[in-house]
Amino acid sequence: MQTFMLGLDRWLSRHRRVVLGTWIGLVVLAAPFAMHQGDHLTGGGYAIPGSDSLAVANDLRTFPGAQQAHLVAVLVPRPNATSADARAAIQRVASAAGQVSNVSLDPAAERQALAAVSAPGGMARTTIVPLRVTVPEEDSIDVAAGLRAKLALHNAPAGQPIGLHLVGQGALWAGLQDLSKDDLAKAEGTGFPIIALILIAVFGSLVAATLPLLLGLVSVLLTGAVIYALSLVTDMSVFVTNMASMIGIGVAVDYSLFVLARYRQEVRAGATLAAARATALATSGVAVTFSGLTVMISLAGLYLVQATAIRSMALGAIVVVAVSMLASATLLPLLITLLGQRVTKPGRIFALLTRTGHRLRARLSSATDAERAARPGFWARWTAVITKRPALAALLAVAVLVTLATPARNLHTVDGGLRQFPAANETRQGFEAAAKVTGPGASVPLEVLAPVAVADRARAVLSADPEVLSVAPTTPAPDGHAVLLLATPRHDGESSQLQAAIVRLRAQMPAGALVGGSSAGIKDFHTEVNGSMWKVTLFVLGMSFLVLLVLLRSIVLPLKAVAMNLLSVGAAYGVMTLVFGSVDTITPPLVLAVVFGLSMDYEVFLLSRIRERYMATGDTRSAVAQGLASSAGTISSAALIMVCVFTLFATTGVPSIQQLGLGCAVAIAVDATLVRLVLVPAAMELFGKWNWWLPTRLARVLPKTSIESLGQGAQVALAGTD
Repeated sequence: MQTFMLGLDRWLSRHRRVVLGTWIGLVVLAAPFAMHQGDHLTGGGYAIPGSDSLAVANDLRTFPGAQQAHLVAVLVPRPNATSADARAAIQRVASAAGQVSNVSLDPAAERQALAAVSAPGGMARTTIVPLRVTVPEEDSIDVAAGLRAKLALHNAPAGQPIGLHLVGQGALWAGLQDLSKDDLAKAEGTGFPIIALILIAVFGSLVAATLPLLLGLVSVLLTGAVIYALSLVTDMSVFVTNMASMIGIGVAVDYSLFVLARYRQEVRAGATLAAARATALATSGVAVTFSGLTVMISLAGLYLVQATAIRSMALGAIVVVAVSMLASATLLPLLITLLGQRVTKPGRIFALLTRTGHRLRARLSSATDAERAARPGFWARWTAVITKRPALAALLAVAVLVTLATPARNLHTVDGGLRQFPAANETRQGFEAAAKVTGPGASVPLEVLAPVAVADRARAVLSADPEVLSVAPTTPAPDGHAVLLLATPRHDGESSQLQAAIVRLRAQMPAGALVGGSSAGIKDFHTEVNGSMWKVTLFVLGMSFLVLLVLLRSIVLPLKAVAMNLLSVGAAYGVMTLVFGSVDTITPPLVLAVVFGLSMDYEVFLLSRIRERYMATGDTRSAVAQGLASSAGTISSAALIMVCVFTLFATTGVPSIQQLGLGCAVAIAVDATLVRLVLVPAAMELFGKWNWWLPTRLARVLPKTSIESLGQGAQVALAGTD
């Protein structure tokens, strides 16, 4: 792998104009598509194959005249509203419906609404205007998004006499699309300047700091274009842009940071610029490749959940990681070559501050220059403190992590979109206004499909349930073999009362009768995700272990790494439970996959350095000290950037994105501090030579790896670069 990277470096040097021109062309081509990446995203993707709710939704299409999706316009008059204002609003709805496919306002419904607002006292009441939708509930999101755009609901000017809203499951997720776009723009607008400041502090140079930031921008931009293309051929969740941006900004900056830091280290050690660049690619570049593959493999574990929404979010994150890896291996070396020594030299202000700091330390210290040079570095002193009492250090670190994880015993997951909105949001206000008129369950009726032979029994079960407010007249199927029963619940589709009623009704229904509807779909999604967590966990744990086994050629080190990562994830779950009480159903598997993948980055960089030093010295304690000294600064900087990115999303996103951001920020923070700086050196001191135990038969099968130091073949290849 190292020899391949050195060959890639030589190839890039010979074809740098072509490669750089290709990257520039890709960015220019991707930009307009990335700006519209959210146009075809969907709030759907939660239907579960083989579920009762999906079976009912599919069979519902065969019932002529049956309303497959429920969508209504809600007119809320304000104090200064007149009947003319209300009639104008109804006409706006009719006009917009005429311009959007698969939706219409029936003339009879329009006349009824006009009569209601013109009647005495009509302007004192909220008016409900039902719309006719000809697509299933899952596809009504695009219909609602089109209507929202035509009616300009997202950017409606304040002070209008009539508050106009859309209500229904499709409208709910369409409104969430608009909200997530706003949150993404806020997070990115705040995130990049903060990352820039951290990078300037790390490198002491504006030029060097610009490179990782530029790669982050390029990776997110190209991924946005890919998301746009994918959304044209498959369902992609509305949250995929937030997921890709959150992961992409951090990963792209981290990967380029690792390569650039190694390049600067080689230059400071006396290597030529060309040799330093080649060495950086053959060492940190290889580590980035393995780390990126590990992240992608961990995210692929989410495909074990049979839900398009989760799979599309995983796909978006996988794409951005792949683009970040490619940019770090091809675009970054070209930019390093173009900028030359400006990448390695500190800026004037930073150099001045450094010289001033050295003079101040010299004045405050009585030690001579020789004595200061001979004094052990910080990480050597830190390692000495930890390894002096390793059992105590490990026990204290584990105690803190277990304490943070303890609240996770009460972790409770919920689903739905309505509670994602702030109280002042237009979409939420529309639902609350409609609920006061028709009841909270009117927009989420239960749909029961029953064979004719048991139709009466199914209706009796529905009517007897305390959650059911009313049952509509029976609708027979065209073939006469089944009937459709629509029941209006007392509570909204996301409520615990209705979710419990669905479980109860399914248990009591006669054989062959299926309970469906959007609220039943929420229940089926919840069951699928929670029931798949064990599969995702085993996949992520197993694949992480195998990757580290190959890289580190040890049985013990991968086992410890997996156990430590589980502690980090547990701490994240515990903090999420403390802050949010209940979390979105998709959050636990996403946090698990993302955290395990990203933690492997730091695991690979740290343990590979330690392993290489152990192979050279044969002493675990010195290997840990030297490994920490050479990598801890870079890892801490990378982790700080990642924590900042996740924290931004934790403070600006909708609750589900906030939970994901908080969970990942906590996990990365404890991983980069308690785990990497305390648990790893303490555990390695306790296990001694057992850290490197590998059965002889397995050692013959595994490939020999060398990541952070050059193997003999790579050294020969590197000699040709000078």
